[in-house]
Amino acid sequence: MSGHSKWATIKRAKGKADAARGKLFNRLIREITISSRIGGGDPDSNPRLRSAIATARQNNMPGKNIESAILKGTGQLEGVTYEEITFEGYGPAGVAIIIECMTDNRNRTVAEVRHVLTKFGGNLGQSNSVAWMFKSKGVIRVPKDCMAEDALMEVVLEAGAEDMSLDGDEYEILTPTESFETVREALEKFNIKPASAELSKIPENTVKVEGENSAKLLKLMDALDDLDDTQHVYANFDISDEDMENL
Repeated sequence: MSGHSKWATIKRAKGKADAARGKLFNRLIREITISSRIGGGDPDSNPRLRSAIATARQNNMPGKNIESAILKGTGQLEGVTYEEITFEGYGPAGVAIIIECMTDNRNRTVAEVRHVLTKFGGNLGQSNSVAWMFKSKGVIRVPKDCMAEDALMEVVLEAGAEDMSLDGDEYEILTPTESFETVREALEKFNIKPASAELSKIPENTVKVEGENSAKLLKLMDALDDLDDTQHVYANFDISDEDMENL
């Protein structure tokens, strides 16, 4: 199973725990805050903010939390100032990894990311050492039984999606970044609530990982994801279903 879909499944399972939900809210608040700071507090004229708010609502974030994050981003309320940092590196078996962070202390974040990579058999790379292996896409997952396949395909393609495929009991819909919101809104018109919807980085090629390296890699991904400053982790691994069952 390819890295982006398998890792998404693992993260969603983690997110069911109360502690994980708290971390999810923290990530969403940071995204809303920095989106507001960069593009303004009006979601109608700020696509990134509009997407962040939609994701926050999808995860049942209270409206007052969303409003407060926007006001902090626009400077109308005092708050921590975050900067975005993207790290590139490698994991076991040469897997390419991208770690996107938001931090109020760059030195702390660099040290923590480097420590985790080293601990689990990885290492930091130079800028653009692996970024070229990934393409930015919108990824929307909806329940298999939300609509007949042909009808769903027609809806999302007309809205600008690139592809739709079955993954277990869900359809995974890929979109260009500029069509992400349009496709999500098209689904909402049919009262289809996505299981997840996010802008992601999809690897153009994958690295097959087997045996002990599979366990080491997933421990590394989990540790990177658990860092306080981490927003997203992407990788280009491919682990077989059989190996996944044995982990």
